[in-house]
Amino acid sequence: MCDVSKYTKVYEDFKNLHSDDFLQLITEAETQEEKNFFETVWNYLLQEKQKKVIERNLSVSYTHLRAHETG
Repeated sequence: MCDVSKYTKVYEDFKNLHSDDFLQLITEAETQEEKNFFETVWNYLLQEKQKKVIERNLSVSYTHLRAHETG
């Protein structure tokens, strides 16, 4: 069995990287497979951030609309 805490740490480390860090990982990747991996992880994390922003904006917009309806 794998060491789950080890991979959880890797996940957290990836989540804390900035865009410039991912660009460095991608440009300095030693193989195409490694480059693809870093691009895939970066894209996933960007999508998750976008979802949170959209959900937050929808929530604020809905609350704002409801305030006008009841106000």
